[in-house]
Amino acid sequence: MDIDAKTEALHRSAKSGFRWDGVAHSPYKDEGSAPFKAISRQTLFADGALGCELRYFEVDAGGHSTLERHEHVHAVMILRGHGKCLLGDEVRDIGPHDLVSIPGWVWHQFRATAGETLGFLCMVNHDRDRPQLPTDEQVYALMANPAVAAFLNG
Repeated sequence: MDIDAKTEALHRSAKSGFRWDGVAHSPYKDEGSAPFKAISRQTLFADGALGCELRYFEVDAGGHSTLERHEHVHAVMILRGHGKCLLGDEVRDIGPHDLVSIPGWVWHQFRATAGETLGFLCMVNHDRDRPQLPTDEQVYALMANPAVAAFLNG
């Protein structure tokens, strides 16, 4: 590999609209694989030598990620916009530069505020388990908390 190719692999320029050279703008998940609305994903770094992946998610106004849980932890930093996130049985307001730590096996979901795009970085293990979706009984138990019910009902 020549020096220009090495440099290109080490540096990807930022573009407008939270995009980067050489980084694919992808659907959040396969359509129909889980409930979500108006969200996209970009994998910024995915190198096994790092042991983690850094991804950028963008939730359009009124959109949301999947309600899910899994064994692996997340580290999230909100870059732009405002919204709410569900962590277990708590609903938190989120905004630029907030940090969110999501422990393993905790139900979680991110929702963008109406009228505003929510963008966040998410760091996860490079090798990780698959998310679990809640059963109807688990959703019912979560919704016993009025704040969680209001959040999940949008």
